[in-house]
Amino acid sequence: MTRDELARYLDHTLLAPEATSDAVLSLCREASLLHVAAVCVSPWHLPLPDDALGDDVRIATVIGFPSGAVVTQVKAVEAALAVAAGADEIDMVINLGLVKAGEWELVEDDISQVRLAVPRTLLKVILETGALTGDEIDSCCEAAEVAGADFVKTSTGFHRSGGATLDAVRRMSACVGGRLGIKASGGIRDTAAALAMIEAGATRLGTSATLSILEGLGA
Repeated sequence: MTRDELARYLDHTLLAPEATSDAVLSLCREASLLHVAAVCVSPWHLPLPDDALGDDVRIATVIGFPSGAVVTQVKAVEAALAVAAGADEIDMVINLGLVKAGEWELVEDDISQVRLAVPRTLLKVILETGALTGDEIDSCCEAAEVAGADFVKTSTGFHRSGGATLDAVRRMSACVGGRLGIKASGGIRDTAAALAMIEAGATRLGTSATLSILEGLGA
């Protein structure tokens, strides 16, 4: 895989709560130079200045982040506001309490309401796989697909259970069977880890270590 090809898998990410607008603009400059797939920033940073990004870099933001324990209607409104402010992609956090209670109809409805609020926007559903059993991962993937999501995503990177693992990505890949994209995020910090996640089935990677990952492939 070439450096340019790997760059198109990457969401260049800055979600630290203390991130400033200047730090986000620096992220955008890097993203434009590297030709990554997207930048991923907190919704309060939107809209970005018109000249912040190159035409080939999309804008992703997070909804219900990082806990997912947010009223569904609030997630839907937050998503709609983000899209109105320029977001091309929405990464929403699943409601883990509902997952652990086995309330699958409510899990599906939580995702569906966001889908309805942003019907033409690419929607990724963050499962927080480190906190889930294998069966729960499967059921979350099924709920996301039925609700109309475009991607399932491993992690926020903020949960104590940790980030992406190869086993979780493989399980998600087996469950969605290519019908949905798979975003691995959380703890992907070098080239070897990035390529291993892609080999396991990831079609997008969320990382704050973009430069280190790409430098591993040289110029």
